[in-house]
Amino acid sequence: MHFGLYILFFAAAGLILAKAGTWTVNSLLKIAKFLKWKKFIVATILMGFLSSMPEFFVGITSAATRKSELSFGNIIGANIILLTLVIGVAVLLGGKLKLKDRALNKSMLFASLYALLPLLLLIDGEISRGDGVILILAMIFYLRELFLRQKQVRERFLDGGEDIGEEFRIFFKNLVVFLFGLTLMILSAELMVFSAGRLALVFNIPLVLIGVLGVALGTSLPEVSFGIRSALMKEKDLVLGNVFGSVIINSTFILGIVALISPFRIYDLPLYIDGFIFTGFVVLIFLIFAKTKEEISRREAKFLLFLYALFFVVQLFLK
Repeated sequence: MHFGLYILFFAAAGLILAKAGTWTVNSLLKIAKFLKWKKFIVATILMGFLSSMPEFFVGITSAATRKSELSFGNIIGANIILLTLVIGVAVLLGGKLKLKDRALNKSMLFASLYALLPLLLLIDGEISRGDGVILILAMIFYLRELFLRQKQVRERFLDGGEDIGEEFRIFFKNLVVFLFGLTLMILSAELMVFSAGRLALVFNIPLVLIGVLGVALGTSLPEVSFGIRSALMKEKDLVLGNVFGSVIINSTFILGIVALISPFRIYDLPLYIDGFIFTGFVVLIFLIFAKTKEEISRREAKFLLFLYALFFVVQLFLK
């Protein structure tokens, strides 16, 4: 009985996740059009912050229970997933991702640097409140750069058109649809993780595998779903905005808040070595691929997916 119920939950969550992804992408495109902002920037700000809420809640809970290391591991895993699995699947489904735009290139460099920043701060074996302040300031600096580079023709609310009231009503409607769709994505992702975990127990799958799927991959499902839907709809700027924004928010804002609430020290560093090595290697490979012809090709996407599979196997057999 429970077995069938969990399968039903998993299937239903998958359908909801796909439908909510479509709503989210469509509404985000309309929001970008209303604001006269680049789609990439809207995706970076809205999706970057809001799709990182699962990681944020994991971080707050971990900090409150004095288990901040859990959040640190979750963020490292989530960043690897974003730069390998999400990018790889998006390219295979939607074709090459081009990074010729200056704003895209700059955000890519920020995302790569910020993915490594927590590891650099951990060289002394701890993430202190001072480190938390550095991470928050790093996020503020990035947002400042992002807004400075935003080329708006005019401030939308100063257009003075006769239909500004109607346009604002439509904008508000799309914002509500976006938030509703994103909420459904997060809730359905949680349901998928829960049902998958229960099914794993039924089939006697090792608990370490449940942990890898349930934490890093589980909290990244909204980004994965949004990336797939954006790729299928040929909205590649949304894919990149989603990935770069999420990596930056994970590595700065979320970990910074966790450090301010509950600083932590790593006593068993070898447990984190593989995550450190993989993060550095993934960032390096991603930068090389992105700078080669300023695009991510299908062949490169396959290699990124291979890196994620390798990371998964290492986590499974060496933990």
